[in-house]
Amino acid sequence: MHERTTIIESGDFSFQLNQIQKWTEESGCPIAVEGLRGSSRAFFLSKLIKFKNQPIIIFTEDQTQGEILQDDLKYFFHFEKVKRSFYFFPSWELLPYEQLSPLNEISGERLDILNRLRNGESLILIVPLEAGLQRVMPREVLGKLVFPVYCKMSLEREFLEACLSDNGFKRSSLVENKGEFSARGDIVDLFQPCSINPIRIEFFGDEVESIREFDISSQVSTNELDSVNILPVRELNLSEVEKKRGVEAINKFAEKNSSDRQFLKELLEKIEFLGVFSGMEYLSPFFQPFQESLFDYLDRDSLVVLIDEDQLQDKSEQFQNIINTEYDKVLGNGGIAVTPEELYLGADEIKKNISKFKGCITLNTLKTSDQESKRAIRWEVKHIPPLVGKFQDFSAQVLKWQEEENKIVIVATTKAQVRRIHELIHEWGLEIDVDLGRISEGFQLKSSNHIFIAEHEIFGRSQKQRYRRKQRSQPFQKGLKDLKNGDFLVHIDYGIGLYQGTRELQTGLGGGEFLEISYADDEKLYLPMEALSLVQKYVGSTESPPPLSKMGGAAWKRQKKKVREAIQEMAGDLLKLYASRELASGHSFSHNTLLMREFADTFEYEETDDQLKAIEDIEADLEKDTPTDRLICGDVGYGKTEVAMRAAFKVVLDKKQVAVLVPTTILAQQHLQTFRERFKEYPVNIEVINRFRTPSEQKETLAQLKTSNIDIIIGTHRLLSKDVEFAALGLIVVDEEQRFGVKHKEKLKKLRNAVDILTLTATPIPRTLHFSLMGVRDLSVIETPPVDRLAVKTFIRKFDEKVIREALMREIDRGGQVFFVHNKIRSIHSISEMIRRVVPGVKIDIAHGQLPEHQLEIVMKRFMDKEIDVLVSTSIVESGLDIPSANTIIINRADQFGLAQLYQLRGRVGRYKHQAYAYLLIPGTGSLSDAALKRLVAIEELSELGAGFQLSARDMEIRGVGNMLGHNQSGHITSIGFDLYCKLVEDMVKDIRGEKIDSQIETELNLMVKGFIPKDYVPDLNQRLDFYRRIQIASEHEEYLAIMSELLDRYGPYPEPVAKLLALLEIRIFCQQIHISKLEVKSNQACLHLLPSTLINTEKLTSMFDERFSIESEYKINIRVDRKGWKADLRLIGNYLKKLASLLKTVKV
Repeated sequence: MHERTTIIESGDFSFQLNQIQKWTEESGCPIAVEGLRGSSRAFFLSKLIKFKNQPIIIFTEDQTQGEILQDDLKYFFHFEKVKRSFYFFPSWELLPYEQLSPLNEISGERLDILNRLRNGESLILIVPLEAGLQRVMPREVLGKLVFPVYCKMSLEREFLEACLSDNGFKRSSLVENKGEFSARGDIVDLFQPCSINPIRIEFFGDEVESIREFDISSQVSTNELDSVNILPVRELNLSEVEKKRGVEAINKFAEKNSSDRQFLKELLEKIEFLGVFSGMEYLSPFFQPFQESLFDYLDRDSLVVLIDEDQLQDKSEQFQNIINTEYDKVLGNGGIAVTPEELYLGADEIKKNISKFKGCITLNTLKTSDQESKRAIRWEVKHIPPLVGKFQDFSAQVLKWQEEENKIVIVATTKAQVRRIHELIHEWGLEIDVDLGRISEGFQLKSSNHIFIAEHEIFGRSQKQRYRRKQRSQPFQKGLKDLKNGDFLVHIDYGIGLYQGTRELQTGLGGGEFLEISYADDEKLYLPMEALSLVQKYVGSTESPPPLSKMGGAAWKRQKKKVREAIQEMAGDLLKLYASRELASGHSFSHNTLLMREFADTFEYEETDDQLKAIEDIEADLEKDTPTDRLICGDVGYGKTEVAMRAAFKVVLDKKQVAVLVPTTILAQQHLQTFRERFKEYPVNIEVINRFRTPSEQKETLAQLKTSNIDIIIGTHRLLSKDVEFAALGLIVVDEEQRFGVKHKEKLKKLRNAVDILTLTATPIPRTLHFSLMGVRDLSVIETPPVDRLAVKTFIRKFDEKVIREALMREIDRGGQVFFVHNKIRSIHSISEMIRRVVPGVKIDIAHGQLPEHQLEIVMKRFMDKEIDVLVSTSIVESGLDIPSANTIIINRADQFGLAQLYQLRGRVGRYKHQAYAYLLIPGTGSLSDAALKRLVAIEELSELGAGFQLSARDMEIRGVGNMLGHNQSGHITSIGFDLYCKLVEDMVKDIRGEKIDSQIETELNLMVKGFIPKDYVPDLNQRLDFYRRIQIASEHEEYLAIMSELLDRYGPYPEPVAKLLALLEIRIFCQQIHISKLEVKSNQACLHLLPSTLINTEKLTSMFDERFSIESEYKINIRVDRKGWKADLRLIGNYLKKLASLLKTVKV
């Protein structure tokens, strides 16, 4: 018998909400809440959840809708002061049965949530339908794999290491990535995929002494924890018993279905020898026959919320079709797969599962409930009328709303924007609340008298936000990073040698560690760690290895002299360039105005520290009266364009013109859109000159430019033509510098003397990079990625239609778009036909440089507007296009592209927070040249974010390095190695510029004590070298304290050799501060030889006289020591030095 229909259409919002609260506490048919859409759903849910403690599970149709709801809830939870936090249960974002595994981060989040549910936590959970349909690891299996560790528990370190290996963690010398662990002495570090920070567990014997989080970039501990639950890294973690069971089940399946023998053989080998391999999760029912679903983890008291039930139903049917198609395809190809029912729930199962829960609410946009047995609430939600840029209309609308006694809230994304809106509404004489946050769209909910307006509904900006993670900027590293046996090293005095590893040797003062370097005629040099600064890694400009130098021979000295002379000659040219630049007077732009601050406030994202620094640098450059030449180096998508727009705005404010030079017509078109969007609230005239424009349009544009009617002109190298004349050119912005040829660069070089130049690039060509590093050009680096940016997953694959189909299907299934790069115009149409054949129904278009003028523009616009699924193009898409929904790129014949080009192409994807994929298709490894193979390996290795900078270093090694100013220097680089060559040039540049070459006071210590870092204390060589390097360059007492506490933190209590090393470091720092050239111990006397430059206050010296301390002459002090052990002696000397150092301070005041 049906219960009586209750449909509440109007009335007080609180009454309706109370009614829903009551219904959720009674069992019965689902509650239909109708009329809500967009952000109003999050507003309703936050009101409902505020007074509920039960678990709440919200199903959305896909990942994107789930993320939008997550952002909206974040704001409304804050607005309603809801104390509970919510979680997002992500889907794998893979095609069913695809031979890929989910990202560790995604698996980590999912397992963390499952474990919380298993422990009975009452969660608010957002679940995309695909994630809800998928079967998951059974509770019993997960329970066995979770390993709790807490302080003071009894635990053997070796047992913990074994558990971590069993749980899928990879052993590493240094924990830098999720899913890694390392063990050193009594310390174990690990990084769980679900955590923000890694964990450090310190033992005392077999007891856990402490558990701490630590910072990934500095490796230093941050805060203490009482306990930690260690979860598996992957969602399938096999024991030997499960492996055995799986192999039997797979063999049985293969026999029954006549599977392909080769496929079966390879699969069984992967299980036996690899244990972990891509795509194994789709085979899990073979190993663990009793699979469960998310519903098995949920409490029966949970409240289920379905967002748009009809769309969930449609999506479920679509997904079931994809599952069945992929399953049939695997079987048709002779592959091995479990049935869809074993991996996914059917639509009927979902309904049955939902009906078991205490309550269910459906949030439907349309009011569709009939007069049967439904409990329904209907609300009237109105859209915010179109108000973009119509401030008068907005003002009138607000007054009207206020007359109707509505509460109005404007939601703005940044503090600067909140401040700006406050100023504007004050000007309009309005009183409205402005709140910090983000909502996807505004709405008016009539029954609650609430009106929310998103800032973009007034100012018309897009809704893409990048939250950015703070990341410590790390400088580009040269020197001895990643030193391994067989590397060539350059010693400044002895030349090129071959590194053979390290050795611990005994000397008169005790043991120490030495680098073993082989030279010509089998001669060996044992270099003590304190002399590390004398060697650098060799990077040459040819593929062949360099000849080894002869130790003590004259050839190396001659070679160095020859190179110095060549550099001196080259430096003469450099001097001319410098002098002309320094003497040239440029325009000094006025200091920041109010307008400049307002322009900065309208930026829709939070700037990163790096970005702010770059903006400050370029603004300071523009305010000088000499022309500036700055290089902004930042990875693709890190916000370089915004830096350029700030500079352009500053220049335009001073009535000067800006030329933006880009390599391709398409990029010019996109920059035109970006600049016009950003400058639309200001009277700035922005035009473009490229081949999309007719000759008469170009002529008109050039005439306007000459008469100062155009403020900003964007164009390709056409801007460097003779017929382009400016009325008052103030700044040239060069984007993607690596794409311009030498001729164009020479033209720019002539302009450099007279006008400010700002260059933007993601992969600086090596020549540019080192020019910058050596202070000839100013360099700003933006290294902080947007948060949620995942590194692009890169695959090298043979050309195969199956691979192409999988890649396209996965991207299109999640609502994305694909770039397919094929660099031969004559065969581009046959490639697009092949794509139509393997993925029927997909929307394809073609773009290449020979298309008629306007057609290319139309194609690109259609792709940007998401009317096309796949864009088949030549490499014209390489430069700077920003299309967030395109997250897969397939590059055909990747072996024929250069490394910088591959990196740029791959940078077209992964610009939003979804996992992006790059497929480099090659004909087969046999036909590749050595250089092509090296390039492909390098691009695959450098998949982490911000790799563009390191990439240049790799590119240098592969392509060799040209001369930085001329073309005749590569022989010199080969003969002495790149780093030493750079150092000589750097010294020369400083000399030319009249700068002093840093000469730190070197103190000779001879205290009959030697310290070193033993291998069993810091086992990894590169970490030891890093500490030795830091100890050598430390010059402040704070640095000594930092090194000491970091060693304790990362490696535990230090042994005697390290204590000696640190004591000597402290003494050396004091000596350098006091200006002591030599400190030696002879019999019972420590002799201090002071330099005449010492700043000791001699009048105060007398206060230090005692039976141990005496002055032998003006610059020589003696201290009597007892020689009763190194510790007592060094402590005594250290105390006297500390007192002497304190006398310096009074002089400095």
